[in-house]
Amino acid sequence: MTTASGPTGPTGPGPGSSAHPGPADRAARGRAARKRVPRTAHAGWLAPVDRQDPVAVLEKQGRDRLPELLPIRYGRMAASPFAFLRGAAAVFAADLATRPHTGLTVQLCGDAHLLNFGLYASPERALLFDLNDFDETFPGPFEWDVERLAASVAVAARENGHTDAKAHRAALESAAAYRTAMRRLARMGELDAWYERIEADRLLPLVRSARRRRRVEASLTRARRHTSLQALDKLTEVVDGRRRIVHDPPLLEPAGAPDAAALRKIFSDYRSTLAEERRLLLDRYRFVDAARKVVGVGSVGTRCFIVLLAGRDLDDPLFLQVKEAGAAVLEEHLPSGPYDHPGHRVVAGQRLLQAAADIFLGWMTGPQGRAYYWRQLRDMKGSADVAGMSPAELRAYAALCGTALARAHARSGDRIAIAAYLGGADTFDRAVADFALAYADQTAADHTALGAAVAAGVIPAAPDV
Repeated sequence: MTTASGPTGPTGPGPGSSAHPGPADRAARGRAARKRVPRTAHAGWLAPVDRQDPVAVLEKQGRDRLPELLPIRYGRMAASPFAFLRGAAAVFAADLATRPHTGLTVQLCGDAHLLNFGLYASPERALLFDLNDFDETFPGPFEWDVERLAASVAVAARENGHTDAKAHRAALESAAAYRTAMRRLARMGELDAWYERIEADRLLPLVRSARRRRRVEASLTRARRHTSLQALDKLTEVVDGRRRIVHDPPLLEPAGAPDAAALRKIFSDYRSTLAEERRLLLDRYRFVDAARKVVGVGSVGTRCFIVLLAGRDLDDPLFLQVKEAGAAVLEEHLPSGPYDHPGHRVVAGQRLLQAAADIFLGWMTGPQGRAYYWRQLRDMKGSADVAGMSPAELRAYAALCGTALARAHARSGDRIAIAAYLGGADTFDRAVADFALAYADQTAADHTALGAAVAAGVIPAAPDV
């Protein structure tokens, strides 16, 4: 495999390699990267004259999606600049590819905006805070995720009515927290860095007001209740004595006979990608029903299903999500990755990036040769209310996301080299914050372009769906 950092890939040479550099050599590699790409080079954004039209990028991405769902995607993206940013990972990737990069490779999230961090349950049922979306995961230069996060912070701050100075400061906090965490992780042993995780209770000290603290506590409580049992009440009904998934078109529709039959057939293929003890657990459940579900913003139009399984009885449910996996938006801009199967890419990336991954993560190939991955639909998942954050709260939350991102990158990349590149000063932080504010202008312009295409009838959009 060849990546942006060379033939060793994101993890670098293994313990059996004859080239196993020590900490000093790894730090020297990071400092050498400054000569290729100075930390100040991350500042600012000026669109190249041959920049791809953002609406054309989105239309190209939609060619292989379900056409009847694309108006929902465009309607959701047209709602605000932040919604546009969420759905425009392909646009962002194309823009980053025009800039020089460090060559310090990690397993990227690929879409590390603010709302792709959140709460979920570890296999031990501890509530953790971490990255929670991996559709675009791919090996690439570490700074691309940092810049995506910082840009989302700046766009969110503006949308919340914060001044540009406060937006810049919040974006700076995300990059500074990343740098600080990476430097701390660089001093740790391999196992200590690998086992690092962020407990959900870290959210509470970030909140100053008693009112906001109560809201965060309520969010943690709701996340702990977001289980398959809670989904059973919300997503199903009993008809003629049989439990079935509710009909709520166009967002939730029962799978037709061909899709349901295919899901039953490929279930065994998915099962084979699980560890042996998890196969045994899965075998204790039986297939009850399936439905097509519309999810997210950028993912709308991809083929996605939910499957209801029953364990001991119908009061012991398990909901799994079956989501189509295509090429990552980064793939056309970087050397090839280690996985030929897109579903395997997503699953392997999630297992590598998250401190503790879903025990039911797996992948398989479905009808027409399309790749899918499986995971739990609800496993104590929760997200922050970014839209309601004050400037101080957004800064604190941005810092928490930056810390979580560094922890994730440290598992796959050379954390010592990255820490040495970043250094002890705030040079990198300020450069990334400058980029974030400039890219917020670009996002506003792109959002306006999408709105104009919708108004002109070039792009069909279904608002408020």
